[in-house]
This record gives sequence, C-alpha cells and structure tokens, in this order.
Amino acid sequence: MLERWWQWCCTRHALVRGLAALVWLACAWVAVWPEPDPVQRMFVVAVLVCATGAALAATWRPAFALLLAGLPFAALRIISDLKLRYLDAALMPADFIYYARASLFETLRRYPQMYWLAIAVVVGVPLVLVLAWRLDRRLWPAARGRRLVVLRVVGALLCVAAFRVCLLPTGPFASVHQRNAWQKMTDDAQLTNFFVNLNDAGVSLPEMADDQVARRDWGATADGLPGTRPPPYPDIVQVLEESTFDPSIYSVCRVPACKVALFRPGRRTRGYGLLRTHTFGGGTWVSEFAVESGLPQDVFGPGGMYAPFVLAPHLRDSLPSLLRRLGYATIAIYPTNGDFINGRNAYQAYGFDHLYDAAELGLKEWEESDTQMFDAAKRVYDKVKKPGQPVFVMILTLNQHGPHDEKPMRQLPKPFRNLVKNVSPALGLNLDTYLWQLHDSDVGMRHLEKLFLARPEPTVLVHFGDHQPSFNGLIRGLDRNLPDTLRGERDFLTYYMVKSNFAGPPLPSYPALDIAYLPTMVLAAAGLPADGYFAAVTALRERCNGRFTDCPDKTLLASYYAWIFDRLQVYQ
Repeated sequence: MLERWWQWCCTRHALVRGLAALVWLACAWVAVWPEPDPVQRMFVVAVLVCATGAALAATWRPAFALLLAGLPFAALRIISDLKLRYLDAALMPADFIYYARASLFETLRRYPQMYWLAIAVVVGVPLVLVLAWRLDRRLWPAARGRRLVVLRVVGALLCVAAFRVCLLPTGPFASVHQRNAWQKMTDDAQLTNFFVNLNDAGVSLPEMADDQVARRDWGATADGLPGTRPPPYPDIVQVLEESTFDPSIYSVCRVPACKVALFRPGRRTRGYGLLRTHTFGGGTWVSEFAVESGLPQDVFGPGGMYAPFVLAPHLRDSLPSLLRRLGYATIAIYPTNGDFINGRNAYQAYGFDHLYDAAELGLKEWEESDTQMFDAAKRVYDKVKKPGQPVFVMILTLNQHGPHDEKPMRQLPKPFRNLVKNVSPALGLNLDTYLWQLHDSDVGMRHLEKLFLARPEPTVLVHFGDHQPSFNGLIRGLDRNLPDTLRGERDFLTYYMVKSNFAGPPLPSYPALDIAYLPTMVLAAAGLPADGYFAAVTALRERCNGRFTDCPDKTLLASYYAWIFDRLQVYQ
C-alpha cells in the first residue's frame, strides 16, 4: 500500500500538480497578504478560489487550473504595486483598455523598470501554462459521457455565480464595497479595490426620449451660437480651487476671517454665485470632468465616479476641444504626478495639448501653495504664448486639500487660533485650519489677477470650488443660511467667479449654477461662438434655471439626452 502510494506520488502528473499547488499558494500569499484588513483578505481569497474552481471545471486539468488562476492574481498584485510606485495611481480594470490602446508603449518607454514585468507576463506566463498543459493530464481520464460534461458545466457555472456574488455590493462582502470612490482608488487594499471596481465602474446612459421629440426640442441649437467678439479671442485662465467654499454661509462662521474677497464681486466681475457640484468631501476628478465636458458624472450611473478612466476616453466634445478648434493652445497646470488617477490620459482625451505636472513645473507635488501654482502657470503661459494665438490655461490647486486637522491648534498662525466659537474642539480645529488656508488662497488669487487681468491683453479669469471638504463628516451637521429651495443640495454647494479685464455684459445668475454649465459661462464671458453641443448645453441651462440632473422638467431632460447622445454622439 505504502509502495503504491509512493509510486503514485512520484508520477509526473503528481509532481506537476504538487508543484502547481505550491506555486498557487505562493501566488495566493503574494496577492492576499498585503491587503490591510482581514475581511479584504478573505474577499480576495474567495475571488481567487472561485476563479480556480471555474478554471478547473473548464479545463479538467488540476495543475493547469491552479496556475491559470494563481499566476494572474500574483501578476495583478505586482502590476498594481508598480503602477502605484511609478505612476502614483491604483490599478483599475479600465487600465487594461486605456493603456493598451493609448499609452502602453509610452509608459514603458518612460518607466523601463516595467520592461521585465512586461516580458514575464507576455512571454513567461504563457510558456508556463503551455508546459503545465502538456505535463498535466485530465482528472479521471477514463471518464467520458454526458454526465461528465454536465458536471463540468454546472461546476463552472456555480463558480462563476459565486464569483459574481462576491462582487455584489449587497453580497457576503458588502463591507468592502461600502467605501467612497477616493478610498477605492487610493488606499492600500489594491486587489480588493481592483475587483470592487469591476462592479462599480459600469456605465449606463440615462433614459432618453425618441429622436422626433429630441429634434423638436433641440433642433434650433444644431447650428450653434454666434460669438460676440471677433478674433483674436481673449486668453482664458480657469482655476479649480480644491475643497473651497464660502464659509460665510455657515451660521457659526461670523468672524471677519469668514468674509473673504475671493468670493466677493468687484469691478471686473461678470458673474458669480453658488455652484452646485456633484461630489462631497473628495472626488475632484469628477468636477474636472464636468467643467471640461459639460456633463455631470452621475448622468452615467455609478461608473461615472471613475470618470478619468471610464468616461474620458469616450468623450467626443468638450470645452478644450472646442477651444482648440477656435485656435486656442490648451494647457493644464497640475499639482501632482500627471499620472495620478489617470490625469494625463484623461486631459488628453478632454482636448488639452499638454498637461504640465509638478515634476515638469519644478514643484514638490502635494505641497504647492496657490501662489506657487499661479507663478508656474504664468511661466508656462509665457513659454507657449504665440502672437495672435489665444491660450486656455486650466490650473488645479491643492492648498485646501484635506485633512484639516493634521496640525494641532497651537501650530496654526496666531490670528487663526480658536477663531470659530461655540463648536466642538474637533470642528473648531477643522474650521480654523480651513480659514487659515483660505486666507492664503485669497492672497494667491489677488496675485493671479495681477498676473493676468492687470495687463492690456484681453483675458477671462474663472475660479470655482470643486467640492466641500468633509472635516471628517463634521461639516454635514452645520446649519447653513440658505433658501429652502437649496437645502436639499446643502452639501454640494461651493462657489464660482467669472471676471474679465474687458467690458462685457453681465452673465445670467441663478439660485445655484450646476458645475456642468460652467463651460457655457466661460464661452459667454469670452464672447466665443458655441458649437451645436454647447449651444444645447446653454439652452438647457436657461430652460432649467441653472439646474441639471435635478431639473424639474424630466421630459425635457430625456429629450436632451437623446439629442446629445444619439444625435450629436457627444459620448460614444
């Protein structure tokens, strides 16, 4: 008996399967152990076991199935680590489409450390799998017939179904799904986030009317809108102020530091007011998408939250694209690594000629003040500016990026210590820190106005807050001084300001302007013609009184979606 067992163990097939099992365990360790929480490790193990079971049922070769499932999981872990290290961004399912189609070879050229991994994946893994297939044999080779086929099909279906159940937000691993998009794209649970995003990144278009209704409602916008200024067109400087809002709308903010010139109109102001955003506490990238595309991300369902990955590649019209057609040079000034959350690829898809990241600007990423960002923007502007060609500059700031409680109160500048009264110490620290940083942003904006508005060249300056900060959730409980009609959007209101150094009519005002309409305000302030798409966006703004997804006329919205998606094919 012992001799027979030893002979079986020493057969080629047993050795191959034993070696494959060891490799599978090693791959499981590499893939699972780095996940920070036990429930996340259990989730990745469950997904791996389901994938292994499906591979075994499909191939009926144990060694091959173990390697077919295990090696890709290990490769995913290694790829995710390298992407986070060199590109400062988490691995996303969309990367396998985005990079393969748009920038794989450029990425490898810029990061030769990835060459060996690419060779191992493209050459080594298939070679190992071919060897395993040839050296392994089917389970129960003598077994044949329909029963075996049924057994394998049922086994494969059950494993696939179990895999799908693991990915359900309401399934056995619901807790790994119940985190915000920022966490799912930036925390250390890299494989958990990768598989969760398989479920989250689905894109769906909204309900649409038929073509006849769409043509009736929007056909008049097809030829676009004429401009009010002849060429050469004015330069446009647009600033996304990270986590910035007017604190004076809060009942507790009654000290002078709460009233900041950044939010107050002046002699150059053409339009200003409350801005209705579509994210809270984070998600700057969806505000970027909205102000470039003219569309809020939540039009596309849950997957819209991953706009730089899943929406940007399919966008066929945008503000930068229109400006390029009008002869503008379009540049973006970025405060981080350009590849962070797919920024470089997304901005290329939006229609920018070039994105200048912190490294190219000679700045320390995540640490720049607004003034430093604005000085860098002016240097780049001076470099790209050509006689007779206008420039569109998009600047992102990080001065107000959270958290706002990292420094103790005693380390804040004295004028900003214990300013806000009658609040908890935790909330007071957040508010005082915010007011201190807001003061710096205000100083920076006055500097930017001197750089671009205090000069003879015609220029439009736009700045806005991309979302409210969370203050660790404490901000939600604060009372706001808002009209009753805006209380439902209280957590999604920031500000916008449009100025120019040349005369022009005032822009229309609304109770709250949806952030997706900001491109139409830019075009109007600059006196530029609008194409058929932005003419339709302008008409929707007027008909819905500045609202977008919360427009009261849902029938009008349905016909608008049919017009821009089916007829204009803005998103394909």
